[in-house]
Amino acid sequence: MTVSYTLKVANARFGGFSKLLFRWKGSIYKLLYKEFLVFILLYATLSVTYRHFLNEKQKHLFSKVAQYCNRSTDLIPLSFVLGFYVTLIVNRWWAQYTSIPLPDQLMCIISSNVHGKDDKGRILRRTLIRYANLSSVLILRSVSTRVLKRFPTMDHIVDAGFMTQEERKMFESLHSDFNKYWIPCVWFTNLAAQARRDGRIRDDVALRLLMDELNLYRSKCSMLFHYDWISIPLVYTQVVTIAVYSFFAFCVIGRQFLQPLDSDQAGDLDMYVPLPTLLQFFFYAGWLKVAEQIINPFGEDDDDFETNKLIDRNLQVSLLSVDDMYQNLPPTGKDKYWNESTAQPPYTMATMAETLKPSFMGSTFDMRMSDDPEQNQQIDASPNMTRIQTPLLNRFLTAAASPAVSLKNFGKGSRIHHQLRRARAEGTFPASSPSFYRREDPESVGRIEEEETEDEETRLSVTPTSDSHLGVSYKPKNTGIHRKELPHITVMEASDDSISLTDQPSG
Repeated sequence: MTVSYTLKVANARFGGFSKLLFRWKGSIYKLLYKEFLVFILLYATLSVTYRHFLNEKQKHLFSKVAQYCNRSTDLIPLSFVLGFYVTLIVNRWWAQYTSIPLPDQLMCIISSNVHGKDDKGRILRRTLIRYANLSSVLILRSVSTRVLKRFPTMDHIVDAGFMTQEERKMFESLHSDFNKYWIPCVWFTNLAAQARRDGRIRDDVALRLLMDELNLYRSKCSMLFHYDWISIPLVYTQVVTIAVYSFFAFCVIGRQFLQPLDSDQAGDLDMYVPLPTLLQFFFYAGWLKVAEQIINPFGEDDDDFETNKLIDRNLQVSLLSVDDMYQNLPPTGKDKYWNESTAQPPYTMATMAETLKPSFMGSTFDMRMSDDPEQNQQIDASPNMTRIQTPLLNRFLTAAASPAVSLKNFGKGSRIHHQLRRARAEGTFPASSPSFYRREDPESVGRIEEEETEDEETRLSVTPTSDSHLGVSYKPKNTGIHRKELPHITVMEASDDSISLTDQPSG
């Protein structure tokens, strides 16, 4: 039977856990006392032998061996190996408990979607939920020693009412080399499909809901089977066990109280009883025994799962739900707070103090705001507002992500922008073209418009001279060149980054 002490630790009080130390059932004392007595007996035997049955030469040799064993204990990573192993075992233990199939959701769906107050309707609902319970009994019988002792043969299952004689004959006629816990689930699906054809289940949505819940129920049965089949790798369990046993084998020898090797050397305090070593054994060996107890929670230890109680509870509750409670509703009416806008259930004198506590409204509800009215004034966001300067790295990353200034387009920006301007002028890429929007994002469009303005100013600065020579005034971006006279030159094309020039004789 599971040992529950939840009520004892409901409230934190002085020495709350200390009261739990005096329990025997399910305690570490009951689990570890045999190994603890063996360790004490071995230590005492070596101590008596060293003190009374060895000569000086033998004592000298034993002291060297004991010192070597004491140093060797530091080489065994016991805390790491044992802690990781126990964590894995505890997680697996809880996962196995959550995989135990419970019919609560399934029985509610059967009660609400399988209709009929006559005997045929009752038989249909009770049979469906009985098949579900039969499947869980078969799988628990395969993994739990308690359930197997309760139902050692199929005759016991028939006598318990989970299966009829006809169903047993059909069950045994189906030959399979594997576990047949899934057969009642298949019976469930076929019976539900027949109920849909007979109109007991009124629509396909209800049938689908019933099937989905059954599949979830069956998957939990399957998980229990696989947890029982696939264990923690044996080598891991062996490594942890050898680490613990070898550690304390060294401790039995290395933690002995020794006489000094030299007569002028001060020896350690002879306590006879190695209290720290005993506590260390209690902790580490107890840790290993915890893993040993819960690695398979379907046994008969004090803290193993009460599978027989679960079977009794599931059958009783599920039959009550689908039969006695089917369309058996209490009368409905106006509730106590019908005319009240705010429902407030009463408190007792023992809980009256809770009404004085304010309700939690959120972590920022009581935050003190600034008293400056300018800080609380609302303003409208505008594109023309000055942007806050971001850190240099963020600005660089933002610029690198832009198509207009990316490294991929570096050095050929003028050619791309010129092609975009030409495409927009000729109407090659309409606004409705998806490819147009992929090529021309808002940032690059704004950059192109600025460059168009600069190009217009550059073209206006090109003027002819009186002697048929061409005077070119060109101001490239980011340069210090303002004006340069170029004779015998005809300007063919000008852009923001380059000028195409052609030599032409004067006159």
